[in-house]
Amino acid sequence: ICAFEYCSSLSSVTIPNSVTNIGETAFEYCSSLTSVTIPNSVTSIGWAAFSGCSSLKSVVIPNSVTSIGKYAFAGCSSLTSITIPNTVTDIGVGAFQYSALTSIIIPNGVTKIWGFAFYHCTSLKSVTLPNSITQIQRDAFRDCSTLTTVICEAIQVPDYQHNIFANIPFLEATLYVPEESLEDYKSA
Repeated sequence: ICAFEYCSSLSSVTIPNSVTNIGETAFEYCSSLTSVTIPNSVTSIGWAAFSGCSSLKSVVIPNSVTSIGKYAFAGCSSLTSITIPNTVTDIGVGAFQYSALTSIIIPNGVTKIWGFAFYHCTSLKSVTLPNSITQIQRDAFRDCSTLTTVICEAIQVPDYQHNIFANIPFLEATLYVPEESLEDYKSA
């Protein structure tokens, strides 16, 4: 917890294979951190672990990780690319809010996207939601002002809370859903 928090001159990190959990706020506000190597021994990324790492550009999360904690990558304003493995089952509250992601493919395996997960990702243009998704909480994609393509592969309409897509360009946006579920999505 807070191991390297506010280390503003730290530019890269290789986490050893002996680490199984990246604790809460471990690298929070390491503003010069541009790269991080997360080993296959890590199973969870804790609350605000990389929050505010404004120089972090891309992250590959290994197949060993099952959960991405609250605000894990929030405020990573240079983060344009993230690879999430299909071992992850949920994406925490505000996990990627205020990041620079341009597109995101949520892998099959993720069942829940918590509130504000991608809030105010103003560079986000496309999102793919997997067949496994069962719940999307409030404001998950709110204020994603360039989001124009949403592909939802779920046959059953996910349980959703209001405002998940508030303040996106609805007149320019397209939601793609499975053909056999079209009427269910229209009703929802």
